[in-house]
Amino acid sequence: MVESHPHAVLQSASAWVERFAPLVPSGGPVLDLACGSGRHLRLFHRLGHPVLGIDIDLRGVADLAGTPGVELLAADLEQGNPWPLPPNRRFAGIVVANYLHRPLFPRLLDALAPGGVLLYETFAMGNARFGKPSSPGFLLRQGELLEVARGRLQVVAYEHGEVASPRAAVVQRLAAVADIAPGQGLDGDPEPRPLPAR
Repeated sequence: MVESHPHAVLQSASAWVERFAPLVPSGGPVLDLACGSGRHLRLFHRLGHPVLGIDIDLRGVADLAGTPGVELLAADLEQGNPWPLPPNRRFAGIVVANYLHRPLFPRLLDALAPGGVLLYETFAMGNARFGKPSSPGFLLRQGELLEVARGRLQVVAYEHGEVASPRAAVVQRLAAVADIAPGQGLDGDPEPRPLPAR
């Protein structure tokens, strides 16, 4: 039996994305992958970014159809289906919340423009005691998002642990920038990014 991915976006996921949204280069295009009801799509559109929302079911964002600066694409990202975008399409920001399909990790990294920001949050191992998702196929392992970023992205912030609101869950969160060029006088490390206020 296939366990479905929840499309309802956690309040805390939105707070995470809102906190690190200022890292996304101004006016750059943003991809909201598995956009669901479009909470993050709407956020970045309000902030002046052209946005693309991809989901298997676009009913949650149907009210945005035809809105200038908003592109919607119905696509099944699983079942062996090909990546639905041209290989050279790049984004200043990519947001993924409450969705996990590991084969997409390389595609997401390749779709980030230089200086682009990946904001990712989803459920992690240990979540089964709180309900669904409970299958390991839909739960991140300890440090898994850090491993995805290693050698490709500069990690700005990472969290892994239990949250109580809006419902109890175990989550993992990453904010990372596609910039690992050595900063001047930093012994090969990239120039640190400012941490947005909480």
